[in-house]
Amino acid sequence: MVVAYVGLGANLGDALQTLRGAARALAGLPGVTAAAGSSVYRTAPVDAGGPDFLNAVVRLECTHDARTLFGQLREIEQRYGRERPYRNAPRTLDLDLLLWGDAVIAEPDLSVPHPRMHQRAFVLVPLSELDAAVRIPGHGTLSSLLAAVAAQDVERTADSLY
Repeated sequence: MVVAYVGLGANLGDALQTLRGAARALAGLPGVTAAAGSSVYRTAPVDAGGPDFLNAVVRLECTHDARTLFGQLREIEQRYGRERPYRNAPRTLDLDLLLWGDAVIAEPDLSVPHPRMHQRAFVLVPLSELDAAVRIPGHGTLSSLLAAVAAQDVERTADSLY
């Protein structure tokens, strides 16, 4: 079994309901034996325009491989109407495979750890709720990375995923 972390984000439509629905879909995936979710956070878009994002992180225990989970994430995004008209476009749902155990994966369409997660408070803050001791391969401890993004504005909402 491998522990995977998935980042969830949305800034179009009913973003909170979308995140909650996606979290339930992730927990019910074949090959997922357990799931836990962070709180929901509001952040301004990074390198993009549009409304604020709602973001969260889910911890999954998986019995299959990273490629299978990656495909399942894309299917869930499609169910929620995800379109990719241009880089960093506003979106109904974004699911990013952040970590796959302590693996480093470098394939044309799949990079783990997620290539920019260590620079983004909207990923690191909810991740710290689920496992404050996690290490990001190639980047270090979560606590040192959180200190580096402390100036980024991340607002915890009163909402939870489950």
